[in-house]
Amino acid sequence: MPIAQKVVVPAVSPRAFILKHTALFAAAALFVFVLSLTYGLDLSPGFF
Repeated sequence: MPIAQKVVVPAVSPRAFILKHTALFAAAALFVFVLSLTYGLDLSPGFF
């Protein structure tokens, strides 16, 4: 690994990496679930 890349990329444990991506996936799934319940955002002219 080049020296410049070692300086830029911090050392992250594999467990933290997996937890971070699991949390991001769960947040995205929750966002899609909430949008499916509300049938999307109401941006019709009558709403404003």
